[in-house]
Amino acid sequence: MASTTDGFMMPLVAEEAAGFWEGTAAGELRMQACSSCGTLRFPPRPMCPRCRSTERHWQAVSSSATVWSFVVPHPPLLPAYQAVSPYAVAVVALDEDPRLRLVGNLLDTPDGGIGQVDPASVKIGEAVDAVFVTLHGDNGSQVTVPRWLRRHAS
Repeated sequence: MASTTDGFMMPLVAEEAAGFWEGTAAGELRMQACSSCGTLRFPPRPMCPRCRSTERHWQAVSSSATVWSFVVPHPPLLPAYQAVSPYAVAVVALDEDPRLRLVGNLLDTPDGGIGQVDPASVKIGEAVDAVFVTLHGDNGSQVTVPRWLRRHAS
């Protein structure tokens, strides 16, 4: 598996999910949608779980979500992750359809690192918005990933 230039793991970009990754590179979340019944699905797959159609397209969705769950990884960790621990890895449910859940890091500022948020401060149900961060691989590749910016009450 490829790693970033600073030692973190690069996500695997599978062909079936190309529309998702094209969306993140453009700064938006795109979900696979059934062209027959309109059901959104993630992760992408060849057949609609609702109507069993194989007709599909990619549809932009809102970048708003809530923290559905989270974990705090503990050692042993790869060296790059050890340097920023403890950190929270969140599962977020999209506001548009809470059955759509993505995994990512929580941030307090758009350009923050993955260890920026104190895991003890994370609350299930807190509001977050996707921000997009481009990772550069040690093999010259790059991929843009969603991370989750906490939406602080003003």
